[in-house]
Amino acid sequence: MNCYRISSEIKRGILLLLFVVLGSTWSANSQTNEEVDITIELYPTTVDSAEALSKLITRDFTSEETKVRAIYTWIIKNVAYDPSEYKNFDYTFKNYRERNKKEEKSRKQIIDRTLQTGKAVCEGYAMVFEKLCQLQGIDNYLVRGDTKTSFTDIGRPFAKNHMWNVAYIDGKPFLFDTTWGAGKFNGKFIKEPSYAYYKANPKRLINTHYPALFEDAFIEMQFTKEEFSMRPIIIGGYIDIYDVVEPAKGILEAVSFSEGVIEFVVGTKVNVVGYRFGKEIKTISEEEKQTVDNKTTFKIPLEMGARTLLIYFEGKPAMGYKII
Repeated sequence: MNCYRISSEIKRGILLLLFVVLGSTWSANSQTNEEVDITIELYPTTVDSAEALSKLITRDFTSEETKVRAIYTWIIKNVAYDPSEYKNFDYTFKNYRERNKKEEKSRKQIIDRTLQTGKAVCEGYAMVFEKLCQLQGIDNYLVRGDTKTSFTDIGRPFAKNHMWNVAYIDGKPFLFDTTWGAGKFNGKFIKEPSYAYYKANPKRLINTHYPALFEDAFIEMQFTKEEFSMRPIIIGGYIDIYDVVEPAKGILEAVSFSEGVIEFVVGTKVNVVGYRFGKEIKTISEEEKQTVDNKTTFKIPLEMGARTLLIYFEGKPAMGYKII
């Protein structure tokens, strides 16, 4: 513990020195993202209230852009996903009046607990983001919706299983997901702060996030919750959901492929295509793949008894299908 404490103090000392040296050249309206992130490193990792953290942000930043960046950065750096947090709050109610009272009380409790313990589920992440934006006078709101990340999500009913945010910067709406930006959970939380979900590209976010109100997707192409559910899973951000031409549905019926071969078409150029039904990843030969007018067509031989198919583009997971 002493070794960690010394390392932490040295780190803070270096950051503080950098802050002092560069401070004279920084202006609140021209701070770069890197400068905002360095400033946040000097902040406490836990705070008593949203108001306390908001005062620091008010002190150090003036533009909506830098304030939102500061809020997002503090959350993804200091809050860990912990599913056990669900048991700390009572979500049951007898009538809508009681529900409204409980929601107001629970929201404050969730925000305070998230800030004070550094632990949360998606509600904690999103509500802290919302509250800090409100305190800074930044228009924003919560978004509830469904997420799609695994083979079991293909074809299931729509579920409001996640929460993220919309915030307006200089009058323009942007999408934020601090839960996914903080890291990933695979039996335990793996801290991997990322800005992939900061001002997220709506055309990419719709691959995995479908809002309860479609207008909160901020995309022109419209499709239903049912269509979202039936689409294949899109992984890694290599392609958009628009790029999946054939098969458009994420459930493949083995009996419908009489020759035991599945033909895929995606609306982008792919140099290397791989796939796996089990553990072994196989690469498709150049003869089995062609690109015409920025569309790539390739064929994969169906494996007997397989229940899932994961397709790789340029060596990274890109699309997933269920097989029945």
